[in-house]
Amino acid sequence: MVRTSLPGNPLAPAAARRFVRAALADWTELGVPAAVGITVRLTDDAVLLVSELVTNAVVHAGTAVELLCRLDGAVPGEDPETLVIEVSDHHPSRALRSEQGPPPPGTPEYGRGLQLVATLSESWGITYRTGTKTVWARLPVQGAGAGHESESYAGEQAAGGGLRTDEILAPLPKRVTHDTEWVGRGALSFLAEASDLLAGQFDEDLVAALAGQLLVPRLADWCAIWLEDASEGPGRAATGAPGARLARVWHTSEHRIEELRRVLEKDPPQLPEATGSGAFPVRWPGEALGGEPFGTALGYRLIAGGRALGTLVIGRAGFAPPAAVHRARAGDVPFPDEVTGLVEDFSRRVALAVSTARRYQRQANISQILQRGLLPSKVARIPGVQSGLVYEPRDKGGPGGDFYDVFQAGEGRWCFALGDVQGKGPEAAVVIGLARPWLRLLAREGYQVAEVLDRLNQLLLDDATEAADAAAAVVAVAGGQGVSPDGPTSRFLSLLYGELVPYEGGVRCTIACAGHPLPLLLSPSGQVRAAASPQMLLGVIDDETYTSESFELRTGDTLLCVTDGVTERRSGRSQLDDGDGLAQALADCAGLDAGLVAERIRQLVHEFSERPPDDDVALLVLQAD
Repeated sequence: MVRTSLPGNPLAPAAARRFVRAALADWTELGVPAAVGITVRLTDDAVLLVSELVTNAVVHAGTAVELLCRLDGAVPGEDPETLVIEVSDHHPSRALRSEQGPPPPGTPEYGRGLQLVATLSESWGITYRTGTKTVWARLPVQGAGAGHESESYAGEQAAGGGLRTDEILAPLPKRVTHDTEWVGRGALSFLAEASDLLAGQFDEDLVAALAGQLLVPRLADWCAIWLEDASEGPGRAATGAPGARLARVWHTSEHRIEELRRVLEKDPPQLPEATGSGAFPVRWPGEALGGEPFGTALGYRLIAGGRALGTLVIGRAGFAPPAAVHRARAGDVPFPDEVTGLVEDFSRRVALAVSTARRYQRQANISQILQRGLLPSKVARIPGVQSGLVYEPRDKGGPGGDFYDVFQAGEGRWCFALGDVQGKGPEAAVVIGLARPWLRLLAREGYQVAEVLDRLNQLLLDDATEAADAAAAVVAVAGGQGVSPDGPTSRFLSLLYGELVPYEGGVRCTIACAGHPLPLLLSPSGQVRAAASPQMLLGVIDDETYTSESFELRTGDTLLCVTDGVTERRSGRSQLDDGDGLAQALADCAGLDAGLVAERIRQLVHEFSERPPDDDVALLVLQAD
C-alpha cells in the first residue's frame, strides 16, 4: 500500500497520475505477487480513474487530497486480486458530482463525473467519516470481477486484460482493432498527460520535439512538424509557403530520420485553409522509407487563436485497410477514426503550446531589451579604486527592481548609486528608467550628493502625482471597472548614492543613504562600521531634506553596498543580517580584493538557504588601492 497527500490546486491531478503510474511500476519491478496481473490497460485505467477522482475533489471540495493505492487479494484463497484506489477530501458536506446521460458536445477530457468511474471499475463507493469523504474504486488485476460489497455500486463494465506494447504496434488488421480499444480506454489519460508535458515547455522547438516523442510509436510510425515563421502575419493557407520550417522529424527507426527529413524538406505538404484543424490526406513519402512503399500520411494544421502556426503530419506503413477507416487512397494503411480524432485533439494542444511558447519568448525578448536599457553598458574605472559588482535579478528573463550605476560626473569626480524600487516588472522599470538618467544629469550639473537626493525626491513625487491623475482619468473612462487608481502611482525608491574624489594617498567619499541598507566600511585590520546614517525613502514625503556624510578611503579600506536582497535573505525565520550577520561576514573578508569580496558575499547569500533567492541580489564593492 502506498499513499500521498496532494494540495488542493490544479496541479494535483497531474501529480496523482504520476504517483499511481510510479506505484504500479515499482510493484511490478519488486515482484509483488499481485502485481503479476498489472497490464498496460490496467495502468491506463487506474491513471484515468485517479485523474477524474482527484479533479472532482479539487474542483468541488477545494481542500487537500489524500490518495491511497493498494493491491488486495494477494494471498491464495482470498478474494480475487484487485487494485484499490481511494481519494479523500476534507469537505464531506459537498456532494460528489455525477453526470447523468451522455456528456454534451465539447465536453473536455476532464470532469466527466462518476460515469467513467462506473465504467472502468469493478465496484466503487463513497465512505463518509467525520470531516472526510472518501471515494473508492476497485479494478480487477487479472480480469476477475465479482462480489460487490453491500454499500458499493456495481460497475458498468469489469476491466479485462490489458494491451501489450507489441499489440499496439502490431500490423493491421490486428493493430486497428487494438487502436480502437486503446483509444477508447486510454485517450483521456494520454491527452491529460500530454497537456501537462506540453504546458511546461517555453521553447517552440522543444514543444515540437516532445510532440514527436508522444506520437511515435504510440499512434504513428513517424511524424513531422512544420512551424511558421513567428514574424509572419496570420492567415497563411499552406505549410509549404516560404517561411515555414521543418522543426522536427521523428521515426521509429532512427536511421531513417535524416532521409525522411530530406524528402519532406524538398516536398512539404500543402494543406488548404479550408481544412481547419481536421485530418487531411497528404502524399506518402515512400522514397524515404525504403521497405515501406505503401502507407497513409495525414496532415493537421496547427491553429491557435485563429492563427496558423504550422502543420503536424503523421504516417503509418501497412496494407489492406478494413472498412470504416480514414484513408488517403485505396490500398493505403488506414488510421482508425478514433486515432484521427485523438490526434486532432492532440494537435490543438500542440498549437496552444507553440502559441504560449512564442508569447513567452516575445515577452522574454522585450524584458531583455528593457534590462539592457535600464542598466549601464559598463562600469566606469575610478583611478585608485578597485570595484566588484554582483547583479542577479530574481526573474532571469525580465527587469528586476534593483539597479546600479558607476559613472564619471566631471573632472576628477566619479559617482556611484545602488537602488531598489518598490515592486517588480514594468512598474519598477518605469521608475528605474526615470531615476538613473536623472541621477547622471544632476550629478553632471554639479549638484552635491545631498542636493541630488533632494531633487530626485521631488521629481519622483511630481511624477507620481502625474501618474495618479492619468490613472484617475482612465478609471473615469472605464467606469471604475478593472482599473485600480493605486496601481501605477507608486514611486518609492531606496537609494545609496555617493561621490568619489581621488587624491594622492586616498579617496574622499561623500555618501547619503535614503531608506536603503546602510553601507559598511571594512578597514585592513578587520574592523567594520556603518558608513552612513539612515534617512527616509525617496518619493514618500514632500520637501524632505537629505544630508550626506564624508570620510576618507585609505589604502585597503573596503566599502560594501548591498540591496535588501542580501540583508533580508531568508532561511526559515532567520535573515542573513540578523545579529549583524553581514558585518561579520564582511570582517571575514579582510585582506581580499574587491572582486573576491563581492564573490564571497554572493556565495554567502546563495548558501544561506537551500532555496534560491526570492528577491533581486545586487552588491557593489569599492576598495582603495
